[in-house]
Amino acid sequence: MEQTLSLSKIVGGGYYDFWHDKHFYRVVKGSRASKKSKTTALNMIYRLMKYPWSNLLVVRRYSNTNRQSTYADLVWAIHRFHAEHLFKCNPSMPEIVYKPTGQRIIFRGLDKALKLTSITVTHGYLCFCWLEEAFEVESEDKLETLAESIRGKMDASDAFKQITISFNPWNKNHWLKRTFFDPETRKDDVFTQTTTFRCNEWLDDKDRNRYLDLYRTNPRRAKVAADGDWGVSEGLVFEDNVELVDFDPQEKLTECGHAGFGLDYGFGGDPNAFVALAIDPKSKNIWIYDEMYTYHQTTPHIADWLKKNGYQHANIYADSASPERTQQLLDLDIDNIQSVVKTPIEAGIDQLWQYKIHVHPKCKNIWNEFNNYVFDTDNIGNTLNRPKDENNHCLTGDTLVDTVKGQKPIKELVGKEGAVNCLDVKNGKATTSYFHDVRKTRKHAPIYELELEDGTKIKATADHLVYTKNGWKELGKLTEKDRVISI
Repeated sequence: MEQTLSLSKIVGGGYYDFWHDKHFYRVVKGSRASKKSKTTALNMIYRLMKYPWSNLLVVRRYSNTNRQSTYADLVWAIHRFHAEHLFKCNPSMPEIVYKPTGQRIIFRGLDKALKLTSITVTHGYLCFCWLEEAFEVESEDKLETLAESIRGKMDASDAFKQITISFNPWNKNHWLKRTFFDPETRKDDVFTQTTTFRCNEWLDDKDRNRYLDLYRTNPRRAKVAADGDWGVSEGLVFEDNVELVDFDPQEKLTECGHAGFGLDYGFGGDPNAFVALAIDPKSKNIWIYDEMYTYHQTTPHIADWLKKNGYQHANIYADSASPERTQQLLDLDIDNIQSVVKTPIEAGIDQLWQYKIHVHPKCKNIWNEFNNYVFDTDNIGNTLNRPKDENNHCLTGDTLVDTVKGQKPIKELVGKEGAVNCLDVKNGKATTSYFHDVRKTRKHAPIYELELEDGTKIKATADHLVYTKNGWKELGKLTEKDRVISI
């Protein structure tokens, strides 16, 4: 039974020129939630069904990242077209075959470059390539390897070759900008487009408001994440001593002779972050080769990740602000973890400035952090000698904190360490927790005031988290119906 589908309803708007383009390079940079990956997946499935001579090579920097990203997107696109009966999907390879003709979608990674130039197909031509998350690719040389795989004469009258490239533009110094976007240096035969979340008609109001709120909370990040524009490098704290480069981690560990492992506990809007690195104190080189970067992850989940990735017995230095979580990791057989007090921010920056820092392409979150960590500015735009702390939610200095030595204004705790009385949200019981690294931040941020039934008042930024009957909630989003349990 034939079924008539509306292409406009399946794909949506914002990508007409992209959809029909036939330049050799078709490049789309975009904000988060701009549906560039989903649209590309739909376009590739559509082309495979329309052009019986076509086959597709899908590439990411690392082959093992395809299954959870590009493969999943293409399977989603098949379902979107109600074409499940026409395709054979093999997630273990992964590979997708169009059953009527035997056309293939082949998945590879640039970490296995030799496998890219030896791909053959039995039906038609290997004429389309999709390079997803191209910002992870550290050099233009690897792009040439892809171009070599899309080769050979094609006899079909309507046949054409094309490499589609999609990414988030985190830093304007990346080779992608000069290769495809700068008029003086861009390649020939290139189509480019920039898209944003505004062209995604399937976002709900909550999603849209989250991106719009970035203009208030983190304007620098909004430039990339909401506008799809190039990240600005002016004022970067680590501008000259950090590079994205491919290397063999085991080789660097052997050369350097020293390894380092750090764990910072996240909470609310902050991520749990783990980093593994090789360090050579003589030549002053740091090689960052692995990371964990997750939100809202429990301590047992962190333990599972550390075990799965071979760090169960590593000498891990953890954030001393949460000694109870470190103890829990010890109880879960992460047997060489210990809490350490963080170095003051300025001292830590000074230490890192003394090193050349090399970031492995798989550590994309750490790379993004380096590209978004900037110096603060005053009211008239002059750069200050301290980093901007845009992502820290804050209490005002006169807010009383219930320490074990009595209530004290938080401004009196700057630069000090100690313990505070608080609530264990898991069991609802009172407990104590340790604090450190209290400092002044976000001088000009908007302030909200919260008054409880007993007269207690706090003043804090809108993104400061309070614990309610329904879980954690930002102060600026509370209503009169919310029941606050802990502030």
